[in-house]
Amino acid sequence: MSWQANLRYLIVPGLRNSGPGHWQTHWEQSLGASRVEQADWNTPDLERWSAQVVAAVNPDPRPVVLIAHSFGTLASVHALRRVAPKVRGLLLVAPAAPEKFGITRLLPQAPLGIPSILVGSQSDPWLSQSRARALAATWDSEFLSLGDAGHVNTESGYGPWADGLNLLERLEAKHEAPRPLPRRARATPPGFTAPALAQAAGFAW
Repeated sequence: MSWQANLRYLIVPGLRNSGPGHWQTHWEQSLGASRVEQADWNTPDLERWSAQVVAAVNPDPRPVVLIAHSFGTLASVHALRRVAPKVRGLLLVAPAAPEKFGITRLLPQAPLGIPSILVGSQSDPWLSQSRARALAATWDSEFLSLGDAGHVNTESGYGPWADGLNLLERLEAKHEAPRPLPRRARATPPGFTAPALAQAAGFAW
């Protein structure tokens, strides 16, 4: 990665944490990343989980990229109001449906204002692909689909997921490029601009 040398990565797991075979654990090791810890991994509580993201970000002066999965994506975007100046990018993989937890109104209803990529799946039991697209549009996140990838976890075959690391380079490019207008302000919908990179990472367009 060619981001500034002092950039750090923060892993934000979802319900029941990410076990030893999960791609988040592999990435934590390969990137030298830190992990947000929750007091109770079995009880998704937006306020408490979000507070733990804040607690993991704020004491360290370095800029950070949040790499979140499932309910961890919701905790991450909720935490932005308190940590946004330090966050250089967000990778939001297989978000859980906010409606399942009754927290939709507590989440941002406008562009996040930070480079972000939301990765969805056609067969995710926690969030339909159409809803994932809608969240990405609301947050002005780039949307990518992995196709038939379940919840993008160990059970659906996502162990090391080395190709997915390309998405961090994609975030870097977004951070360095001039910030575009939010989608809702554009005259025409944007097209995908790098299909070759996405296909190499296993994405469907």
